[in-house]
Amino acid sequence: MAKTVLLRHEQAGIVKKGFYGFSWTVFFWGGFVPMFRGKILFGILMLALLIPVNIFTFGIAGLIWAFLYNKAYTTGLMENGYRFADAPEKVAAASAKLRVAQAEISQRMVGA
Repeated sequence: MAKTVLLRHEQAGIVKKGFYGFSWTVFFWGGFVPMFRGKILFGILMLALLIPVNIFTFGIAGLIWAFLYNKAYTTGLMENGYRFADAPEKVAAASAKLRVAQAEISQRMVGA
């Protein structure tokens, strides 16, 4: 089950939700999820690849991608300047699930 953590871009001040854990939305909607999150080209590419691959793997590729996508999305946000901006317990849970090193957490917190 996907959980959320708030992230804020330090310079722009934009707040977005980061996700971690299994993504039911990706499992059911596939490449449309990246499109809804603003990654149009990636969503189209994901649809173009996952549809034929899922036919040959009987949906296993889509299942695997549902486990991986939220982590990829959230760590991508963090690489683009977004930092944790949520309650400490939510940050701790998210960083453990995303495998963010303890030393990096303070760097990835807003205002640190």
